[in-house]
Amino acid sequence: MGASSEALTQVLIPVAALVGIGFALLQWLLVSRVKVSSHDSSNGYKVKLIEADEEEEGIDNIDVSIKCAEIQQAISLGATSFLFTEYKYLGIFMGVFGVIIFLFLGSVKGFSTKSEPCTYNQGNTCKPALANAVFSTIAFLLGALTSVLSGFLGMKIATYANARTTLEARKGVGKAFIIAFRSGAVMGFLLAANGLLVLYVSIYLFKLYYGDDWEGLYESITGYGLGGSSMALFGRVGGGIYTKAADVGADLVGKVERNIPEDDPRNPAVIADNVGDNVGDIAGMGSDLFGSYAESSCAALFVASISSFGINHDFTAMSYPLIISSMGIVVCLITTLFATDMFEIKNVREIEPSLKRQLLISTILMTAGIAMVSFFALPSEFTLFDFGNEKEVKNWHLFFCVSIGLWAGLVIGYITEYYTSNAYSPVQDVADSCRTGAATNVIFGLALGYKSVIIPIFAISISIYVSFSLAAMYGIAVAALGMLSTISTGLAIDAYGPISDNAGGIAEMAGMSHKIRERTDALDAAGNTTAAIGKGFAIGSAALVSLALFGAYVSRAGIKSVDVLTPKVFIGLIVGAMLPYWFSAMTMKSVGSAALKMVEEVRRQFNSIPGLMEGTAKPDYANCVKISTDASLREMIPPGALVMLTPLIVGTFLGVETLAGVLAGSLVSGVQVAISASNTGGAWDNAKKYIEAGGSEHAKSLGPKGSDCHKAAVIGDTIGDPLKDTSGPSLNILIKLMAVESLVFAPFFAAHGGLLFKFI
Repeated sequence: MGASSEALTQVLIPVAALVGIGFALLQWLLVSRVKVSSHDSSNGYKVKLIEADEEEEGIDNIDVSIKCAEIQQAISLGATSFLFTEYKYLGIFMGVFGVIIFLFLGSVKGFSTKSEPCTYNQGNTCKPALANAVFSTIAFLLGALTSVLSGFLGMKIATYANARTTLEARKGVGKAFIIAFRSGAVMGFLLAANGLLVLYVSIYLFKLYYGDDWEGLYESITGYGLGGSSMALFGRVGGGIYTKAADVGADLVGKVERNIPEDDPRNPAVIADNVGDNVGDIAGMGSDLFGSYAESSCAALFVASISSFGINHDFTAMSYPLIISSMGIVVCLITTLFATDMFEIKNVREIEPSLKRQLLISTILMTAGIAMVSFFALPSEFTLFDFGNEKEVKNWHLFFCVSIGLWAGLVIGYITEYYTSNAYSPVQDVADSCRTGAATNVIFGLALGYKSVIIPIFAISISIYVSFSLAAMYGIAVAALGMLSTISTGLAIDAYGPISDNAGGIAEMAGMSHKIRERTDALDAAGNTTAAIGKGFAIGSAALVSLALFGAYVSRAGIKSVDVLTPKVFIGLIVGAMLPYWFSAMTMKSVGSAALKMVEEVRRQFNSIPGLMEGTAKPDYANCVKISTDASLREMIPPGALVMLTPLIVGTFLGVETLAGVLAGSLVSGVQVAISASNTGGAWDNAKKYIEAGGSEHAKSLGPKGSDCHKAAVIGDTIGDPLKDTSGPSLNILIKLMAVESLVFAPFFAAHGGLLFKFI
């Protein structure tokens, strides 16, 4: 195929990325057509008042839309100021860690600038280790910046769309759904397209220096994945602590003690709670999925560069992972049109099926897309690197590898939905157990979480076995990419959740009618489930990505085989398996202590501000926002340091084999803890919503709000908050980040690691 296909590849990838960005901007434009009234908007332009004839019900007047605009502004300001403060800290971290990467990798060959023989492509000379140090550092900084940008843009569109969703809910649930979904799509497409474009441009520019040394080029590109995930870790942990401190504080005092509804404007923590949804669930999730995406691409590219693709300099085959992602953007674009333009949602019951349909349509279309890409981009037969051997592979083998990852993702998504949606018996059983108080609710919820691990683990195991048998480590890397290939749709239905949650909060605070609050509640309950599906995807893909990175690390560190029976490896395994528990303990305790301060502050305001309960005085929202901000910035550092320092310390002092054990151990236990924590929390939350909505005879027998059953459900939901939004989702970053960090530092560990064993 030669030159013509290479030229085509060089055009197709950036074009697909630009189409993705264009589509995101189009959706943004459509969302911005809904006008929010405000006397002066923070951007300095006047926004039209909402026309009186647009309204379906006379109850909601212009005052309401002005109120919506004010609340939206408060949420947007809170989220922006928190993220800016967080990014200041992260900027310092990026600088320091960039220097560490440079020093560690530069010292591999004593900072020499002489060319050296290649590690894999024997007989050729490659660029010096110093170049690898410089370019890995640049790739790290690029990945970090793209990750931060993904999170920040997501937060901006979410805070832009929340009040617009509330105002559209006056016209009907279908209209509100479309606004929330379009806004989610903006984030999904921007993230996928930005990630692809920056990665492609980096490879193109690095090539100007590296020329024919593809081994060095793609090894230094792994820094991109490290940058993406390290920012995601702090974003996820910091945002998670912020949002849950506010949420737990608001719920415990507001609902349980004072018996006022969720998002009641009298509750001092209510703005902090809504800000938290945007910085944790949106900005954190965006960075997290971007990290997975960057790492699976880097793992696949690295393994390919030491296989026949890289050695024969076949650019189109080498870019296979990027072409899959490009195809994913096009497929998700078509899928999105199904939700926004082809099927209209008429009533509340159609919301969840519509979101599930998105997953199914994108998976089916993507399977066809993968088949096209596999036969266009790959030679019919080729060899792949398999721990020192060459494995003969045909192009249809890789089609199966990517497809099985894609379908495993769908299975995990559907199983997560079954265990966390209140339409099915598992959550209804948890709700039912609230009859006998909070204790039985907690027992049932925990059992549900542990049980929900079974099928996802089988799905991951089967995809690992099939893809490894067909195409060795490269197979696993592209299976992870397959799971993430429909990331634009996955993120759209994920970001939809917090946007509709905020919309409900704004409706309550602006004092809108009960009917509208019911509509936003229905959107929000579906959003809870889709958020759980998003987390399921993130965890499943993290397991595959981490395994692919582990394989790349083992090859790069020159380990022939990882033998569990050697004590060096076994101690690594058992310590690695402990790390997710240590990490969860840190994040849960951080949420607990921050929530404690929040509860005290909310109680203090209720007791000391006269007229607060009567609604004649305004609470001090800013103080609660400040408590959450300070707590999360202070508390995100220890868990982050644990994850970032473990591979460095283990690799330097105990050597490459013990580190291999640590990575395997943390992967095996981290996946289980993460899935069970996310699903337990999601189920408790929806059991509470099930009781509150009173949609069936069974639910009515447990309710109404404020009953003993409901209070027991609120306690379950509060315990589940840090599980599902702080420790659970951060664990998948722990698994990936340690693996990608080990891969980046592998040359140093292989040359100078294991200091302790040298002295013993």
